Order: sequence, then structure tokens, then C-alpha cells
Amino acid sequence: MHILISNDDGVFADGINVLAEVLSEIATVTVVAPDRNRSGASNSLTLENPLRLREVGERRYAVQGTPTDSVHVALNAIVTDKVDFVITGINHGANLGDDVLYSGTVAAATEGFFMGVPAIAVSLCGNTHFHTAAQVVKKVVLNDKEMPLPRNRLLNINVPDVPLDEIQGWQVTRLGARHRAEDMIKDKDPRGQAIYWIGPPGAKQDAGPGTDFYAIENNCVSLTPLQVDLTAHDTIDTLNLWVTNATE
Repeated sequence: MHILISNDDGVFADGINVLAEVLSEIATVTVVAPDRNRSGASNSLTLENPLRLREVGERRYAVQGTPTDSVHVALNAIVTDKVDFVITGINHGANLGDDVLYSGTVAAATEGFFMGVPAIAVSLCGNTHFHTAAQVVKKVVLNDKEMPLPRNRLLNINVPDVPLDEIQGWQVTRLGARHRAEDMIKDKDPRGQAIYWIGPPGAKQDAGPGTDFYAIENNCVSLTPLQVDLTAHDTIDTLNLWVTNATE
């Protein structure tokens, strides 16, 4: 088995290195990731500048670009043999609810999915128990051999930041939602010019049973299947009627 690993926290982050170490027990692992922290990069591609990369270890490459760039260049220019999984993470912090729209970790997995490779994004809801999340991913990959995961979706996994023996189970979930983000923080630079920091994410809003938020609150692993077709199919008939009325 050959697994491509990427992330958005950077090639030297603790999470990606723990994941690579654990998955190397069951597969050949290639790591291609940004050369620095690119959290919040979403699905951005670098189009106006060349992508520079350097080898930082055996089968490990740092890309001067985004998480999506990293997976794209890996599958098109670096890895020549078949890749069985693209796995991104372990993210330093949760990717729950609305977070997936901004997450470079989820975006990198999405790029793998777009390119026809089964893809998983994994996040630790904290910064301590990366081995817990890595063991969860290892179990997912091993179980896929016995019963393959659906190939028409990518999988977003969030893991509580607790020791493995404190995990209370696994739940298949839907995305919850947050309130709007808190206000931006205004400050001044050393020259007295106004600068702005993005405020903290909003508090949980839709976080009841069945959501990814709820699973994590109850120390359960959250597994959310994601689709990349953004079409609101249930609105097409209504919009067709609107168009008919508007153009008569």
C-alpha cells in the first residue's frame, strides 16, 4: 500500500510526522506538504508563480505553496507509482462544521479526491494526543481492506484530544454550524498604521446529537462524509419557475 500524506500546518509539524510514523507501519508513505504553516488556505492554487520544492528527508518534500499545491504537485510530478490513499493531517486543531470551508487540511484531501484517489482529512481537536488520532487513521485504513469505504465521498475525521483508551466510541456525523465569527481585532503596527486580526471563530450554534460537534463533546471520534458537488439540487425546480416568471 502507498499513502500520500499532506497537511496545512507545514511539513515539520508534529501532527504530520506522527501520522507518517504510524502509517509507515502498514504502508509506504510519501510526505509532500507546505514548507510552512498555511492554515486557512482552503482550496487555493498557486497560478502566477512557479512551485519550488526541496527534499527534506527520504520520501519527504517541502513545497513553497499551499496544501492544495502540495497534493497537486505530488500526484502530477513527484509520485510515479499508484497511490492508494491521500491522507491529510493530523491537523493541529479541529475542523468541525463551517471550518471545512476554510481548512487547508480538508482542501488538500479534496484535491486528492478530485484526482481520483480515496481521500481522508484528519484533525485532532487539540494539540497533545496526536498518537490517538494516528491510531484512529491506521484502523480506518486497515478496515478499508476488509470493507472499502465509499469512493464517491471524502472523509473528514475529527478526534478528541484524549488518550486512546478514553475514546468513547465512533460516530458517523453531519457537519454542525457556528455562529458568525467574533469581531475583528484592531491594532496598530510600529508605524502607527491600522492593522486588523481575524477574530476567534464563532461559538457553536448547530451542535446537537448527530453533529460532529456533539461527537467530540462526548469524546467520540467523528467521521463525516463530504461531497464536493455544491449544487443545491432541491432548489433547481424552484429556480426554473422563477426564471420562467422573470422572463415572460
